[in-house]
Amino acid sequence: MGATPGSGLDELTGQAATWLSLATATPERHTGVVVADRFERITWRDTYEQSAGLRELAEELAGLHEHATDLLNDVFLAAYKVGLRLREPTEMDASRLVNHQVISSLVESPEFAGLRRETVGDPYAAALAVLAQCAALRRLLGRSRDAQDQGERAARARQDAEDAADAVAEALRQAAAAADEDGTVPATAADAVHRAVETAEATGSAARRAAQAVREEAALMRARGVGSGELERMPFDRRARLAERLRTGRLAEWAELIGRFRQMADGERARKVENATGELMLYDSQGEQPTGRGAVIACVDTSHSMYAAGPGGVTREAWAKACALALLDQARDAGRDFVGILFSAADKVQVFRFPAGRSAGIGKVLDFAETFLGGGTSYQAPLTAARELLEEESGGAAAPRADIVMITDDECGVTEEWMRGWNEARHRLGFRVFGVAVGAPRAAEAGSVLDALCDNLRSVEDFTDVHAAADLFRLI
Repeated sequence: MGATPGSGLDELTGQAATWLSLATATPERHTGVVVADRFERITWRDTYEQSAGLRELAEELAGLHEHATDLLNDVFLAAYKVGLRLREPTEMDASRLVNHQVISSLVESPEFAGLRRETVGDPYAAALAVLAQCAALRRLLGRSRDAQDQGERAARARQDAEDAADAVAEALRQAAAAADEDGTVPATAADAVHRAVETAEATGSAARRAAQAVREEAALMRARGVGSGELERMPFDRRARLAERLRTGRLAEWAELIGRFRQMADGERARKVENATGELMLYDSQGEQPTGRGAVIACVDTSHSMYAAGPGGVTREAWAKACALALLDQARDAGRDFVGILFSAADKVQVFRFPAGRSAGIGKVLDFAETFLGGGTSYQAPLTAARELLEEESGGAAAPRADIVMITDDECGVTEEWMRGWNEARHRLGFRVFGVAVGAPRAAEAGSVLDALCDNLRSVEDFTDVHAAADLFRLI
């Protein structure tokens, strides 16, 4: 990009415009995890200045973490604030993502929740809480050295990009000062602008790649339901393997769809809570109560036809798995057992059990989400497995309003003998059956086999429309 005599100032300004605006175009990233107002930040500063113990702890932890004082600030605010709210990881400066992980881990613990009852609104008690957490902070920071290094590299790359943009502005200022009356810039000054722009391009790309790598990992973990606390307890080598699996696995391209399902399901849960004290919701005058209390069992078709893509390139499998993962969230939020049953042909059934009150385990969740059996389709095999699970749990008596969700893109027959046994089990065990026909309108028609099997049936044609299953999350 060498310059020639007679380069124009307007031309140079146009070439440098992108990098002149680099610093101001970068979205603001926060250094504080806990959302706080000006008065709460002042309270922290006053308390820190008055407490030799806090300052000594900050100095000690500085050997483990460059931003230890910011971390202690967040621990204090987490103990002190009345309405505690943490920022999203995507809002954080890359160098403070470790702080986000540590704070998330602390506030998710039952011990810290109990501690907050004694510290909210009391600066002295909140400061004591910070000092009481020193051992936990040392442990958490010691286990996150690699993550700290990654965040620091991203922060340094971003600073380099901002410095390079400043250099472009300075080179352009000097070129303008050296320009003739007609705007012609000497070759040496023009070359200086070009070199500054080339440097800015290189450092800007490096900064974007570094920051993107850090945030992509956080977004992938969040889309798969991995909480910050679970990440912080995870050894680094295992976390690195998990991140690689999330980036390269079969469902990596569906992170956005899964995230949209989770958001929609969260919204439906919120609406359900708002309506809980109001009028009882009914479904098609069937008199169904909106939620169950027993296990949620999702039977997910993984036959060959589920590979078919619908609108937006989303496959039937992607839509079905995203829906099933949202049902897993739904069950865990309500303290209910969840069972995922993947099925295709009569001899191809795989069962994944996620008991309430236990960690789901991200590895097991990924196994459930990524397994694809292939082959034909059998209704009897997965529904029989679901029925047997409910009979096992209830001892053959009525189940406490368990829910079975059948997600399929095909229609197949069942024997009369099996159907009699199925209807008898529905009556005896008291479970409900929801059907979702994905890209198979005939399967959802009145009088179809799926219609006969289910209490509640819907058809989904647009695989990008997560709201097609919204009422499912209001009722389950």
